Amino acid sequence: MRLTHVAGHGGRKLVGVTEQWTVAVGRRAARAVLIDDRDRLVLIKRTRPGQAPYWTAPGGGVEDTDSSIEAALHRELAEELGAKAAGASQVFLFSSPSDAGVAVQHFLAARLIELNESARNGPEFSDPSRGGYELDRIELRGNDLASIDLKPTALKEFILANREALLIEAANGG
Repeated sequence: MRLTHVAGHGGRKLVGVTEQWTVAVGRRAARAVLIDDRDRLVLIKRTRPGQAPYWTAPGGGVEDTDSSIEAALHRELAEELGAKAAGASQVFLFSSPSDAGVAVQHFLAARLIELNESARNGPEFSDPSRGGYELDRIELRGNDLASIDLKPTALKEFILANREALLIEAANGG
């Protein structure tokens, strides 16, 4: 991935002056801001031995065989939740340093249309040493979201600041 940055001074752009940065993207993930039919946020509560529980948005790594970020999201929802979702529009992008460069997480708003927990599959469910992956639903309109440890924190702040817009976006996808 190549990013172009326009150099500036005092808030003014210097025309014709650019710096080229090459950024190595180590891992890409597709995650859902998944909203059910009762306007609750569908999350995964992670429990690991010796750590406090935390919550995360469902989804996971984009694989070479995925035709798009959206395709990766739908595959991951089927694996992690046994779920199908309607619509999927990117609403948030988060990056963080990783050993292989930069980890990029694409968050897409979607409406949950089907859930079959017995269809959940993947290494997270067959390897007990990875800890627990409990399905949880959090009221989006109340104060419940503010009281949990949703990771990354920037996602929690984004959702809290944009609840109504996310509900509208999910409704348009459903």
